[in-house]
Amino acid sequence: MQHEIYLDNSATTPVAEEVVQAMEPYWSVQFGNPSSPHLRGVAAQKIVSSCRAQLAAILRAQPSELYFTGSGTEANNLALQGVVNAPFFLRNPGHIITTPVEHPSVLNVVKHLEKLGWEVTYLPVDRYGKISPEEFLRHLRPNTKIVSVMLVNNELGTINPVRQVGEIIQRENQGRQHKIIFHVDAVQALGHIPVKIPDLKAHLCTFSAHKIFGPKGIGLLYAHKDAQLRPIIFGGNQESGLRSGTENVPAIVGLTKAAQLASDGLEENMAKLEQLKSALVEGIRGIPDAQINSPEDGAPHIINVSFPGVRGEVLVHFLEQKRIFVSMGAACSSRKRDVSHVLKAVGLESDQALSAVRLSLAPQITLAQIEYVVYSLKETVEEIRNIYI
Repeated sequence: MQHEIYLDNSATTPVAEEVVQAMEPYWSVQFGNPSSPHLRGVAAQKIVSSCRAQLAAILRAQPSELYFTGSGTEANNLALQGVVNAPFFLRNPGHIITTPVEHPSVLNVVKHLEKLGWEVTYLPVDRYGKISPEEFLRHLRPNTKIVSVMLVNNELGTINPVRQVGEIIQRENQGRQHKIIFHVDAVQALGHIPVKIPDLKAHLCTFSAHKIFGPKGIGLLYAHKDAQLRPIIFGGNQESGLRSGTENVPAIVGLTKAAQLASDGLEENMAKLEQLKSALVEGIRGIPDAQINSPEDGAPHIINVSFPGVRGEVLVHFLEQKRIFVSMGAACSSRKRDVSHVLKAVGLESDQALSAVRLSLAPQITLAQIEYVVYSLKETVEEIRNIYI
């Protein structure tokens, strides 16, 4: 029987065996609360500090600039709401620039802030969801206070020119009393393209473990001191007072191990993913009327494709019967019947958007499995079209 082929790695990844092994002692043997003053607590605090230092080295940041959160979503919320909680911004809501293709954990925060009096500009994007730095420059205002642009789009794999945006903001800030704060959602970038904090030119940057073969329930926020974040969760003042709540030590260890593995294997993994992606795209192009929605120069692990006349939802379930797991888009919104906000923003017609599926790769997948996926896609698309047409 055909083993299952999991192509929904942008939604979540299985936890790597090395990560499981690294985490195991911190569930039962070394279980102390990092805030406790006794030996077990001190030992737990030491491992949290060690993990923070390791992650700082991987990302080229300072350990004091990294904060552990409960998820990438929480990290995005803390980044944006932590900025606007500063007394000056509470008294003087300003202007936010973002894109219409951001993750819901950014877009829904921005919509919330809009209700509180913030003005919002959604930058125009091209057919792949990419912004133009020149266009961004035109939308800057004297009262622009926050900019949020994702590095890799979670539905299309598009890589945005965040460094150029950051450089524009740096130049603009030289003449401003109140600096523009730049946030980058890098959740889909880590482990798939090179990510070093200084290269992004951002004040705030967010990550998540379960996209890189780490555990669910742990995120990471990089915050430069210029962001002047305020907490949005109050309690025991953990994480330097910015994020209260007992630290999830096993998950922090898991995130650190996963990030280390991703960093050490990045070059090799990128080459493997590019090979798999190339074979998959070439195979899909052989299916009648297939339309690749992802850019050729996008991240190596995400391919979004439409099969007009075939509902994406139906295709997902037909493929599931063949033990091939794909998705219709972002996992956080795929249960909804609406057209993806990302596909709508890039101008896809309703039929194209409703017939779209996302296939997201992992280095463990083989070329033989890709061949089987292409064969199954062709067979299944033809079968569904014969049923519904």
